[in-house]
Amino acid sequence: MAKKQSGFYDTIEYIGPRPQKPKRQNFFGGWVILVIAAAITFWFGRPLLPFLRAAQTGATLEQTNLLVADLKRSGAFGDMLAAAAIEHSALKVRYESAYYEIPYPNGDVPSNKGKAEDVIVRCYRQMGIDLQKEVHEDMAANFRQYPQIFPGVTAPDPNMDHRRTLNLQRFFSRKGVELPPNRNLADYLPGDVVVWALVGKQSAEAHIGVVVPNPEGDKGRPWVVHHLDSTIKWEDALFGYQILGHYRYPMAATVAANTEVSGG
Repeated sequence: MAKKQSGFYDTIEYIGPRPQKPKRQNFFGGWVILVIAAAITFWFGRPLLPFLRAAQTGATLEQTNLLVADLKRSGAFGDMLAAAAIEHSALKVRYESAYYEIPYPNGDVPSNKGKAEDVIVRCYRQMGIDLQKEVHEDMAANFRQYPQIFPGVTAPDPNMDHRRTLNLQRFFSRKGVELPPNRNLADYLPGDVVVWALVGKQSAEAHIGVVVPNPEGDKGRPWVVHHLDSTIKWEDALFGYQILGHYRYPMAATVAANTEVSGG
């Protein structure tokens, strides 16, 4: 005898958790909170930006301003050059080593771009010395006295010669005073120029910077201003690399510095 059916199908028993109704996602909730938080941070954080910029170099904005004013007040060439370098370290300059065709004399690459040599050139230009012109004139008259190591360079080039550390090093040794490189802090005065060797895995590269006081104004514990990578830095890095050369230019700055040290 056939079994009777209770409907079209027999009831199937389900064993397990009760199915939940999917929740509707709030797409904007999390993003709105993040945007509001970012806006608040930006708005209230803007007054802190100059301070944070100064803090990256290890100095507060107040320390920087007081030190620069003190250096300028001294009137000594080296101090004023150091003040120009410290002020320059606060600028937003992106590292750029590309070749540019620039005017001559007093030519420069775009002000928001540059490299280590451009820090030297720009700071000296604030002192009324155009290294583009000075280096080019000396190279034009004494080209073989300068390094002959740059590929394709067979004659002076006012667009680039002053933007090469080894050329600046040779110029300072010819026209300024070359001091013996050592690790005696007292021998490095504000405004001195230092050339380092950056030794990598495959080669050594020359680098250049300006000696400046530290943020406390202690000239006996000098820092440097230099442009090695993404930004210009004012930092405690004088002996961070192998020193190849130590220079004081112009000659008058050396005479004044020696007089100051001797107390005359």
